[in-house]
Amino acid sequence: MMRKLAPTGIAAAEIDGMTIHSFLGEQHNSRKPHTIKASDSKLEKAWRLVEYLIIDEMSMVGLTLLAKLNRIISAAKHVDPQIPFGGVNVFIFGDYLQYRPVYDVPLHTDFSLPSRKNSSKLLTEKEIQQCVARSLILQINCVAPILVFRNEVRIQLNYKAAAHNAKQLNHSQMVCVAQDTCKGRTIEDQILIKRLLELPDSKIEYLAGLLPFIPGMPVILTQNIAIELGLINGMSGIFRQLVYDVDSVSTDMLSKIECNLEQLEPNLVPIPLIEQTFRVDITDILPKDKREFKRKAILSIKRCAMPLVPAYCITTHKSQGETLNKVVIDLKLPNDTDDIAAVYVPLSRVKRLVDLVILQHFDYKVLTIKPSKSQLAGMERLDKLYLDTQTRFSQWFQ
Repeated sequence: MMRKLAPTGIAAAEIDGMTIHSFLGEQHNSRKPHTIKASDSKLEKAWRLVEYLIIDEMSMVGLTLLAKLNRIISAAKHVDPQIPFGGVNVFIFGDYLQYRPVYDVPLHTDFSLPSRKNSSKLLTEKEIQQCVARSLILQINCVAPILVFRNEVRIQLNYKAAAHNAKQLNHSQMVCVAQDTCKGRTIEDQILIKRLLELPDSKIEYLAGLLPFIPGMPVILTQNIAIELGLINGMSGIFRQLVYDVDSVSTDMLSKIECNLEQLEPNLVPIPLIEQTFRVDITDILPKDKREFKRKAILSIKRCAMPLVPAYCITTHKSQGETLNKVVIDLKLPNDTDDIAAVYVPLSRVKRLVDLVILQHFDYKVLTIKPSKSQLAGMERLDKLYLDTQTRFSQWFQ
């Protein structure tokens, strides 16, 4: 079910909804605090089936009102107050340039500004609630990586996310094309070039054939560049800008970039092109008259490319060991998967359940996958060792 609310009667009528104040059952200019009862049956009934909430005319919605709405929904849903809006999906429409709210502060109020700080004065309950509402606003549109099981799915989602973000930013999408050679010669066959560029990067030491570049794009480093600086395989980062010497770039379709970047600013580490050799079966793209019966046609290819891959989406295997701020996971497991790690790893990437979103419906049975006997035995042994250690060195556990 979906609810549509707006701060004024006219705005509410335009979207066939209700005013926020009417829905909350209070007067628009009332200064009296509204008591929220967790056992309010009317409140529970009003929100029981609501999954989506649309709020229009955001400029006239204040932080106090938004905080009140958040508290009421959380109470009606009987969920942890730390879960924003009781788990209801909230969509806010409008802009900040129209009339501001009456008897309230606008949603864009920045409490971190010096003018808002006064160390000698304690915050009132109303101001605390406004800060809470402001933190809710700052959570809107937070970026969360998607965890998937298959590399093929990861690659396609990353391409789609890069194209979408380029369009959103009205930015021309740059694509870094890998340079492939065979026996030291440039490959000219267009069918073979297409086949090589479309190969999954997981089969070529994560040197992507086509690497999109969008400002703000999350990336993962796939090679050790400077271990002492922490620039190692698996390190996450944000792509900001492509720096190169203009004279090193030709206008040819397959340009070769060679530059020393001698004038780099301090603290900037150049990411060099990496070379890897791999073997590829091209039997299926050969003309039938050139195929040998029951024999594969294998080519040895040398690839030169940037050691980066987009990280809008990453595999669950690659995410192991990471602690993520937000994450979207898919618990619809591949048919041939019965390993507890397939569920345990993605679910344990965040510290709080509120930071986790499950992409689609899944079979509840995946949550009942049990550890193997050897895994249980190993954990029991570690538990016993821990208890023995507590006994032997009790002075250190006080």
